[in-house]
Amino acid sequence: MSAKENWPSEKISPEELLKMAREAADRAYVPYSRFHVGAAMLFENDEVIKSCNVENASYGITICAERAGVVIMISQGKKNPLAVAVAGSHEDSDDYFKVECPPCGACRQALMEFNKDMLVVMASKGEAKVYELKKLLPHSFTLDPDY
Repeated sequence: MSAKENWPSEKISPEELLKMAREAADRAYVPYSRFHVGAAMLFENDEVIKSCNVENASYGITICAERAGVVIMISQGKKNPLAVAVAGSHEDSDDYFKVECPPCGACRQALMEFNKDMLVVMASKGEAKVYELKKLLPHSFTLDPDY
């Protein structure tokens, strides 16, 4: 069974979640890289949290869209995201949101903390592709001795 067949919502499709991530990317603060990234996290009851990347002149404190979403999620008392869509592209690109924008390694690890079975949606040539987070980050760091 594919990741797309295990989709956790009947109301919000992978394509719709990806569209929400694209909308979030439009709000990104990226004066340095001009690389817009948006994330949309799906929870039970079809609740969605949208977030974007925020850069800083002190590059080390820049925050990715996915980790910004984790901060929002925790501040709202949520802890079990079922899926996350990630969309991004350089603002000068002709293929805006047509290429995959996978979560970076730090974001994969941050997401793994809250649901190793989470699904990850990315655009590929304009189509929504669904992946399992645990396959995108095999052998992740965890304090769970059974994982």
